Amino acid sequence: MKPILIFGKNGQLGQELKQILNSSGQKIIAVGRKEIDLTEKEKLPQLIEQIQPKIIINAAAYTAVDKAETEVELAYKVNADAPQIIAQVAQELQAFLIHVSTDYVFDGRKSSPYQETDLTKPINVYGESKLAGEEAIKSACENYLILRTAWVYGNEGKGNFVKTMLKLGAARDEIRVVADQIGSPTWTRDLASAIANFIPHLNPAISGIYHYTNSGIASWYDFAVAIFAEAKKLNLPLQVQRVIPITTLEYPTPAKRPAYSVLNCAKIQQVLGTYPPHWRQSLTEMLKQELKAKN
Repeated sequence: MKPILIFGKNGQLGQELKQILNSSGQKIIAVGRKEIDLTEKEKLPQLIEQIQPKIIINAAAYTAVDKAETEVELAYKVNADAPQIIAQVAQELQAFLIHVSTDYVFDGRKSSPYQETDLTKPINVYGESKLAGEEAIKSACENYLILRTAWVYGNEGKGNFVKTMLKLGAARDEIRVVADQIGSPTWTRDLASAIANFIPHLNPAISGIYHYTNSGIASWYDFAVAIFAEAKKLNLPLQVQRVIPITTLEYPTPAKRPAYSVLNCAKIQQVLGTYPPHWRQSLTEMLKQELKAKN
């Protein structure tokens, strides 16, 4: 049985993918930075050819949005050059490539959910490098699934918005959070499940770009308020008394963020036959798991 090869095994999505796909009886080989540095152009094809996968899932990326503004070369090496090489080898091996991309390929000027066919126009280096990766895959490989997602958080990995808020909420009375950027928080467990559920449907006829996030929309402020409300119900340690909404202008960052990056997920729903869970429901489940891990 040819295996499924996962890049990014130690990331928050990679760890969820390993758990879900292992439990489905699939043969999995997962690699992280220890096994392969995605900037090593010579070693990357050798590794893939040695494994001979039937499916490659690229859940690895350079995701430090603000640092990317100064680490441009590194961001492009990981987010554009590596996916191009992976796609070229996938084409040679006739393997199907599943690549995770981002809402940041859009400029955020729309006021209705972005469709897969909408014009891409990133406004930061991270988004530009991820878009370059998408373009490279489309030109190098016939059988691919580019899955754009947004506002990803999970129980695994180093850190994310939910974990940051819990940490700050346990240490501070007051937290200021941006209220004029709108998106859809997405739990890695739901995203990994969607990828696993897509695998039986993989065939050349459905190659292309798809969007997947949890349903519902929120600002970062709404998200923070919900995190504290749910954490309080679960008696997670909190000191925070006030969450204050602020504007993007009041919280300047090196990289610009899209003001609106809600993704339309109708296309993937037609394939999977299910509607993504609401972000609030998934947030509650994630926090319950955090509580379990602490006890």
